Amino acid sequence: MNPVVAIIGRANVGKSTLFNRLAGSRIAIVEDLPGTTRDRIAADIPVYDKEITLVDTGGMDPFPDSPMAEKTNLQVAAAIADADIIVFLVDIRAGVVSTDWEIAGKLRKSSKPIILAANKADNLKLESHLSDFYQLGLGTPVAISAHHDRGTGDILDRIAELLPEQEPEERPGDIPGLALLGRPNVGKSMLLNAMVGEERSIVDATAGTTRDAIDTIYNYEGQDILLIDTAGIRRRGRVGMGLEFYSLIRSLRAINRCDIALLVTDASEFITAQDIHIAGYIKEAYKGMVLVINKWDLITEFTREEYIEHVKQHLKFAAHVPVVFTSALHNKDVDRIMPQVMRIWEERHKQVPNSVIDKLVQDALESHAPPRKGNRRLDIIRAYQDGINPPSFSFLVNDPRLAHFSYQRYLENRIRQTFGFSGTSVRLFFKKAPRRRPPKSGERVQS
Repeated sequence: MNPVVAIIGRANVGKSTLFNRLAGSRIAIVEDLPGTTRDRIAADIPVYDKEITLVDTGGMDPFPDSPMAEKTNLQVAAAIADADIIVFLVDIRAGVVSTDWEIAGKLRKSSKPIILAANKADNLKLESHLSDFYQLGLGTPVAISAHHDRGTGDILDRIAELLPEQEPEERPGDIPGLALLGRPNVGKSMLLNAMVGEERSIVDATAGTTRDAIDTIYNYEGQDILLIDTAGIRRRGRVGMGLEFYSLIRSLRAINRCDIALLVTDASEFITAQDIHIAGYIKEAYKGMVLVINKWDLITEFTREEYIEHVKQHLKFAAHVPVVFTSALHNKDVDRIMPQVMRIWEERHKQVPNSVIDKLVQDALESHAPPRKGNRRLDIIRAYQDGINPPSFSFLVNDPRLAHFSYQRYLENRIRQTFGFSGTSVRLFFKKAPRRRPPKSGERVQS
């Protein structure tokens, strides 16, 4: 599991800006108003040769004067409890304020490794005030400007120094990891129990009963499978009172650990925005996926074909994903899930001869000319498959920056049309081709 690094601080010190800077994209909403980020947001990012789960949090207020502030404090407390490393962000322009003292006291009690970062140090004059923050008793502070990207590399260096050793998961490569994912109360635990034939998970009508991931070894027709039951992922604005965020982090970790995910949805709610959000997490992690429409016994006004058409309209990026309709409560059609899982497992291990891939790509180039930027056009010199689980393909090109995402999607669709890879994400790498050495004088050139 990835170590968790949580960004903590009072409101409006720039936590979301730092999160976005380190994560490499504008993931959190950034606004010059206190309390904009009510719930933390997580992203997996590389730190040199390791990977962390970076967590953004709402502004902490030791003296809450509203239910929202109390809720935010509980969520921040959950983030602190679950973090391996804490980045405590303060505002160098404001200096040390009473709220910083209170937060520093709480952080010292956590006994967690702490990186004290003084943000908004946009110039050397502001940076000269850094010494004021030694009085917080949290070690040597780091002056940064998240907005101007000053000193953020020092934060990553500090994180790298404090990271615990990551032990590789001891799971043989021939055992698939299968995660059950979805919003709270869609029936994941009941589905798990129906799949394995016994009660392995607590089942309750209250949303969020499962507070942690539960691993179960399940043998399906002679094949051992690691089943991972997870707590539900809620919409950002609905993350509950502390413990649910603890479950959220483990759900995201479960996606990283698994090979194939069962995205379980509630048939009576169609496909919600949060279902699409979770599917996006799965796709970004290049995992296989089966969409399980649970509680199908409650639906009478739609046929399966009509429902699938609705699904395709909302999950256009997952058109290759198989759909299974079930009722975990009545153990109806649950036995249809595992055959789909095993097919995807086979697809994720499919190996295509490199010569065939290369010819397919050359045919694709002739059918649809690659994009041009100015006077330059993308030139694919060679293509080959260089990995499985997930299926991965490398393209040696003249300039990777010319590989527009729409053309990447076109190439992926051509690969799928020819070779399948149903139910699994496909990974494409565009690498700069090595320059060919010009022949020496008198050297014979091979054709």
